[in-house]
Amino acid sequence: MKIAIVGYGKMGHAIEQLALSRGHSVTLILDKDDPWPQSVDADVAVEFTTPATAVDNLHRCFTIGLPVVCGTTGWYDQYESVVAECLRRKGALLAATNFSIGMNIMFAINEHLASLMQGRDEYRVYITETHHVHKLDAPSGTALSLQQQILTATRRTAADVPITSIREGEIPGTHTVVYDSDIDTITLTHEAHSRQGLALGALLAAEFLVGKKGVFSMKDLLK
Repeated sequence: MKIAIVGYGKMGHAIEQLALSRGHSVTLILDKDDPWPQSVDADVAVEFTTPATAVDNLHRCFTIGLPVVCGTTGWYDQYESVVAECLRRKGALLAATNFSIGMNIMFAINEHLASLMQGRDEYRVYITETHHVHKLDAPSGTALSLQQQILTATRRTAADVPITSIREGEIPGTHTVVYDSDIDTITLTHEAHSRQGLALGALLAAEFLVGKKGVFSMKDLLK
């Protein structure tokens, strides 16, 4: 598989190393200020940039018919228009707020736990997310996804499920959901030990997306 890496920060480097170790080739690397070339020889793009540049990169991929896996967060207010453009161009997109397989298992558990908590107002619920000081968006896209799952299942409002964001050191990412009552406390936590889980999930998503058309999610991959 020939991969275009769009965004050559720490995640881009991790994806490059893992891709090569899995027998793939990296045919294009674009850093934050690099212009897109006239032609791209790749089967799929993996995009980890910034909220300010991600949408333009996605549209470029749709225009040239390049399937794209997007791990950038902070642009999801434009998600519907991006999806519409992808479908109009008959492109392929798999975007996720977190590519870690473990985190996506936590999403499934969080969704089920939230469904069990519907109507149990004796429990106060809140989310805490901690990341490295270089992360640009807060709350994280992962925390917002966890929150949305809870809102959908319990019919609470965002004010009822507050998110606390902490930025310190080089922490890859820790997300905790807490249901707290006067009687007991239920805590659900995912702690990433490195970026390797994210890189592996992104590469699995890229392998999944090659040759497909349409809009997909990590749920499609895990099936």
